[in-house]
Amino acid sequence: MERITTFEQYQQAYKNSVENPEAFWAEQAELFTWRRKWDKTLEWNFNEPDVKWFSGGKLNITENCLDRHLEKRGDQTALIWEPNNPDEAAKKISYKELHSEVCRFANVLKHNGAKKGDRICIYMPMVPELTIAVLACARIGAIHSVVFGGFSFKSLSDRIQDADCNIVITADGGFRGAKDIPLKSVVDEALEICASVKKVIVLKRTHTNVIMKKDRDIWWQEEMEKVSDVCPAETMDSEDTLFILYTSGSTGKPKGVVHTTAGYMVYTDYTFRNVFQYNSGDVFWCTADVGWITGHSYLIYGPLLAGAATLMFEGIPTFPDAGRFWNVIDKHKVNIFYTAPTAIRSLQAMGLDFVKPYKLDSLRVLGSVGEPINEEAWNWYNENIGKKNCPIVDTYWQTETGGMMISAMAGITKTKPGFATLPLPGIQPALVDEKGNELHGNNIEGRLCFKFPWPGIIRTTYGSHERCRETYFNIYKGYYFTGDGCRRDEDGYYRITGRVDDVIKVSGHLLGTAEIENAINEHPDIVESAVVGFPHDIKGWGIYAFVICDNERKDVDNLKSEIIQTVTKYMGPIAKPDKIQIVKGLPKTRSGKIMRRILRKIAENDLANIGDTSTLLDPSVVEEIKIGAVL
Repeated sequence: MERITTFEQYQQAYKNSVENPEAFWAEQAELFTWRRKWDKTLEWNFNEPDVKWFSGGKLNITENCLDRHLEKRGDQTALIWEPNNPDEAAKKISYKELHSEVCRFANVLKHNGAKKGDRICIYMPMVPELTIAVLACARIGAIHSVVFGGFSFKSLSDRIQDADCNIVITADGGFRGAKDIPLKSVVDEALEICASVKKVIVLKRTHTNVIMKKDRDIWWQEEMEKVSDVCPAETMDSEDTLFILYTSGSTGKPKGVVHTTAGYMVYTDYTFRNVFQYNSGDVFWCTADVGWITGHSYLIYGPLLAGAATLMFEGIPTFPDAGRFWNVIDKHKVNIFYTAPTAIRSLQAMGLDFVKPYKLDSLRVLGSVGEPINEEAWNWYNENIGKKNCPIVDTYWQTETGGMMISAMAGITKTKPGFATLPLPGIQPALVDEKGNELHGNNIEGRLCFKFPWPGIIRTTYGSHERCRETYFNIYKGYYFTGDGCRRDEDGYYRITGRVDDVIKVSGHLLGTAEIENAINEHPDIVESAVVGFPHDIKGWGIYAFVICDNERKDVDNLKSEIIQTVTKYMGPIAKPDKIQIVKGLPKTRSGKIMRRILRKIAENDLANIGDTSTLLDPSVVEEIKIGAVL
């Protein structure tokens, strides 16, 4: 497949993609296997919103991930699996073997009542069967909804109920570092309030004792023995839903982001090949969990569409020690490595003794994802992992965009630490002021929007199109609004400056403040809470909770521990507050709105710039909070 190889080619491709986007993307779509070619490349308006790519086209994405590779690269490695425990054998699965397993599990799903259009929840550890489950859903036209295996029963049940799933695919448990994660028992708890689920398919992974509910729960391994590995792919329309993936919103309810088949396929393939400058035979490793969009787009779909070998890692970067990432890179001769700034900063803090034993000489390209990478971490990554010999692509994108939007192309775009650099072909960014007026020229700062659709754009939020319109398309008319602030420097390079809405990016993952507050407020002694973000050395942003207690508890440390336990129960450990301050009141306007701006300044220890408090119902509250701040 063709890809851009020089900066001049990038400039020409970008020009073509803006001047004639339909012809540009139609040319990319021609590379795939279609049952029926499309009638119209693009129809769109951002007011509804209503975006359709490749209307009238018929295809199945798994034929493009698997079947079309069988003749030429059937025996090539498709998936490398590195287990949590380094003493357990890694696995290499060829395209032929992956195709066989996907077809077999697709038949298991059909045998258990799954059909085109059903929503199927996947709550699994990072094992090959997770990839197989995702592709098997797509093979039969069922819509997969993967939920991160670190989320709690409440987060899981919310997502199952919202999508009205009828099957859950899980495992008895999972291994994560030194911990065993009790996945099946979390599912059991979640399903106490989920009437829609008729079947639970359970993979044996940890071999722990679990309760199997009669007529509902079945074993993966036993079901696979009952079916053949021949399963013709379901014919899908270009705009049929491929998957739902939930992301936190500024209200308490997670949003089910909907991606459709053809546009997502074309976009993830194009961005994968061009940003990483993928060469045939490269080993690609994206460290993200499949529970996040990065795992969907650049662990499963993008690499497999391109015929790559994609590495899947079950463990964590610090187990059994902080050299694990580097050990895996040397062991599997990884050429392209894509990870998060949080991981880089945490490994940087461990010191170079964990890096020195490894050669890392197979590496050609380094990537960063989830949040802007700070200059110090960028330099450490560049010098110690890339040996100043590997371009770093700092990729900006979102769950809602489906794929990378602003990024260097490895070895082609001149990079700057902390900058995502330039928009990819087909992407038309706009910086707007608070009123939605576009700001032109360079050396400006504003709110990052996009003014033209790309094939991977969100189509709707599941069950509520109005929520999609309100969240992304109604704030600034005629634009898709990212929720991020952004600076464009003198060279036209883009630097993301952070969220401008009530969402915190913790370790690269968006968490809605309202969702965390709702979890805190489940504690029986808590009357009200307010959550804001503050700069954190490792995670990028930490969670600071201001909490009002309804009685005078002397054991404050115990109360804080209980709050953390409550949040973990209702959301999962990823949402645990880093700092908790017990307060008597919160800064509110006379209409009852919490002034988060003030709380953010206190959390950031920027007490000199709190600003005007005269509009508050009780300005004295601010002084009390300042005195008790956990700094």
